Amino acid sequence: MAKNTDFTPPVDPWTLFKEWFALAEQQEPNDPNAMSLATVGEGDMPSVRVVLMKDYSTSGFTFFTNRDSHKGDELKAHPKAALCFHWKSLRRQIRAKGLISHVSDAESDAYFAMRPRGSQIGAWASQQSRVLADRTTLEQRVAAFEKEYEDMPVPRPPHWGGTFSRRYGSNSGRTAFSVCMTASSIAAIRRIQIGQ
Repeated sequence: MAKNTDFTPPVDPWTLFKEWFALAEQQEPNDPNAMSLATVGEGDMPSVRVVLMKDYSTSGFTFFTNRDSHKGDELKAHPKAALCFHWKSLRRQIRAKGLISHVSDAESDAYFAMRPRGSQIGAWASQQSRVLADRTTLEQRVAAFEKEYEDMPVPRPPHWGGTFSRRYGSNSGRTAFSVCMTASSIAAIRRIQIGQ
C-alpha cells in the first residue's frame, strides 16, 4: 500500500477516535453518536441499520437495544458486527469490527433508569421488528404499561439491554480500525488502515 503523506496515524487508534468524536459532538448537527451497525442476517446476507452508541472505551463500543429485535436475533446467531461512524459535516468516518457480548445486568439497569419515562414505557410497549397491526394497537399497549407501572419506577424489560462490541484482534493488542477522510479539495477519499 502506498504511504499516505497527508495523514500520520497515531500509535493508538482510540486516541484518534476520541479526538474525532469530541469534534463531532461540537460540530455535527444531529446525533454525533449515530453509527451504522452491520450484522449477519438470514441466509448469511448482510443486514444494516443505524443505532446510537452510548459508551466507548479502549475495549470497544456499547449500544442498547431490544434483544428480541431482528438485530438481536442476528447477533445471537452470529455474535459479530461491523460499525461505521460517518460525520458528514466533518467529511470523516471511522469503521470498526468486533465480537459481540452483553453488558452486565447492573450496567443495563443503570442506563435504563436514566432514560425518560416515556422511553422506558416504550421499551415495554414496542415489539421491535414485529409487524404492527395499526397505531391504535401500539397506543393501547403504551396505555396498558403506563397503568401497570403507575406511581412506581419502570423496571427494565428482560429483553432490553446493553450490547458491547469489543475490539477484534485484542489478543495481538491491535484493533480492526479503518479511518476515512474526504479531501474536498481533490474530491477524493483517502483510506488509512490503523493497527493492521
